[in-house]
Amino acid sequence: MSKNEHSVKRKLLHAGGWQIVKRGAKMLPFGGTAIVLFLVGSDIKRKGLVGGIINSGIDAIPIVGLAKNAVELVRGDFIADKEPRMKKEAL
Repeated sequence: MSKNEHSVKRKLLHAGGWQIVKRGAKMLPFGGTAIVLFLVGSDIKRKGLVGGIINSGIDAIPIVGLAKNAVELVRGDFIADKEPRMKKEAL
């Protein structure tokens, strides 16, 4: 394994760290609202149109979003991600 390749453990820590940073940034009272608006597209991709809009709307409310994200750090997402679509196989 070369030095440039990252281990699986390091990649998982990096991805998990990014999730914590995003959730923590959303918890900021009014700056979090701006971050939520910036990330609404990724929420819609992951959760679908209705689920993504509802999730982002709740996150955008300063105190409610703070409480929701604090609970989600421990419990997990309230609104589940949609099932990934299967790619069509080439004929």
